[in-house]
Order: sequence, then structure tokens, then C-alpha cells
Amino acid sequence: MIIVLERGATESQLDGVLREASLQGRSASVTRSKGATLVRLDGPGDLGERMRGLPGVRATMVGNRSYVLASREFQQADTLVRVGDVVFGGTRAVLIAGPCSVESREQVFAVARAVKASGAHMLRGGAFKPRTSPWSFQGMGEEGLKLLAEVSKETGLPVVTEVMSPDQVDLVGSYADMLQIGSRSIQNFPLLRAAGRSGKPILLKRGMATEIDEFLGAADYILAEGNPNVVLCERGIRTFDTATRFTLDVVSIPVLERLTHLPVIADPSHATGVAHLVAPAARAAIAAGADGLLIETHPDPREALCDGRQALTMAELDAMMGPIRAIAAAIGRSI
Repeated sequence: MIIVLERGATESQLDGVLREASLQGRSASVTRSKGATLVRLDGPGDLGERMRGLPGVRATMVGNRSYVLASREFQQADTLVRVGDVVFGGTRAVLIAGPCSVESREQVFAVARAVKASGAHMLRGGAFKPRTSPWSFQGMGEEGLKLLAEVSKETGLPVVTEVMSPDQVDLVGSYADMLQIGSRSIQNFPLLRAAGRSGKPILLKRGMATEIDEFLGAADYILAEGNPNVVLCERGIRTFDTATRFTLDVVSIPVLERLTHLPVIADPSHATGVAHLVAPAARAAIAAGADGLLIETHPDPREALCDGRQALTMAELDAMMGPIRAIAAAIGRSI
């Protein structure tokens, strides 16, 4: 059993919990973080009702699990994550759009102006790219970050971009408004902790073979550093099928909505890997309750240095938005 103390719980309140555990014949271990103090009790049975009545106790949970702070037991109310004027988790679904990678000043400025005209609220773009092959384009590095910051200033679009290692967190955080943890890094625990300590809003992408429990466990690494601003991203999982790059796990969106208070968005670009499937998958994600979409766009996908096959043209993004808005309105939301 896990007992979660209030953030401001005193030592005397902790001692009270430990005393009660001893009276009930349970041994206890204490884990402290910036996000919460947890007390684990051994032995069978549920002492939740007794423990919840003690001063300083926020929540109790039964069973073994990878996550605590991301759970609905810990917090019933939905978390709203703010990135500038953009709010994840409210009544308006958020559209993030932009290129897989920053390739040039001309490219990123053209994309940013176009996606803003289509209704995007944030700009995405990779400066550091984790690639399967070491010979593939790895991104422009800090020069790419500078271009993202420059175009953000001109357009007013906040920027999200990926960070790949703990030693990049301060550098990327000095240019970006939101840090992305990519699917390949979801169990890079030093990176998760460093991202949490940055205080920046974090976009956490599900790994291609990551179970929901593991996904929320990764979120807890960030939350445990005292950073509550985590947005989850369903980006497709690897299955037996080869018709698409991955399989968009649409059901994970309502599953996560029941299990966690954190906002959940979808990335239909990586989930499908094929441009003509992005719009249908995006429609499905919004209908399932996603709090936003992450869409890859490029002025000329045939010339893209990274993931051109799944990138939408500016015209395709614009055409996608009408049906998306209609679906959002049908379930009481806007985009």
C-alpha cells in the first residue's frame, strides 16, 4: 500500500503516519521527492480509510504500480499545462505543427507563417534529431534552436523541440518554450529527472513498445522533481502490421483520461508514417478526446531531410482543419 502525503506535510504528521502503521503491524519505508513524500506499507489488506483520516495524508493507493503522482487518486482535477498563452487540458484542443527538423531559415520561417495561418497554436521543429542510422541528418543543433527562437519571436508561436540528453537540457531550455522527450528517450531516467528539474513544460512521447503503466511511470520521474507541467503524447506503438509505420493506439487516449489528470495529445504523423493517413488519424484522435495534435508539415515533403513521407504540405494541413474543427465542436470542444 502507498500513502501519499500533502506537499506541505510536517515531520510530526509523517511521524503520525508511521506510528499508525506500526500500530497496525506494518513496516514502512519513506521516499521523498520534490513532488511528494510517499510511505510504502508492506502486508496484505487495505488500510486506506484509516490512513486517509490522518493529518497530512493526501491519498492512499493499493497494489504495485509504476506511477503515483500522475494518477487520478493523487489528483482528481485535470491538470492544465500552460505554455505562454497556450493551455493544454482545457476546452480547446491545441494544434502543434511544423517540420520534423529545422533545415534552413527559409524553410522554418515559411512553415511557421503557414501553420499559424492554418490555426496552429504552437510550432514544432527538431534541432537535435535521434536517428536510427548515424549517417542520417542529425539536425542543425544550436543553430536550429536559434532559428526556432527567432521565428517564435516573429510569429508569436511558442516552440517545442526535442532534448536528447541531460547535458542538453539547459541549452535547449534557453531557446524553447517546451521540452520534448522523444519516444526513444522515455526510459532515459537521468534525462527525465533533468527535464523535470528544468521547470519547463514537458511534452512526453510514448515509446513505441511502452505500456500505459510504464508511460505514466516515466511521467512520475518528471513530476517527482516538482514539475507539474507534463503533457503526454500518444504517437503510435509497434505492432505486427506493416501497412503503417506504427499503429495509432486511439483507445489509449480515453484509457489515459481515466487513469491520469495529465493532458493527452496525439501525434498522427509518427503513428501512421504516411501523409494521406494523417488527417483520418487526427480526426479519430480528436473524436476520442485528445487534448491536442502534433502534426508534421513541410513546404516540399519530397525534399525533406527527415520523415518527408509523413509530412503534410501547407495546403494539406489547411484542408485538414475544417473537419477537425467540426469533430471538436461535436464533442463540446474547439481547436
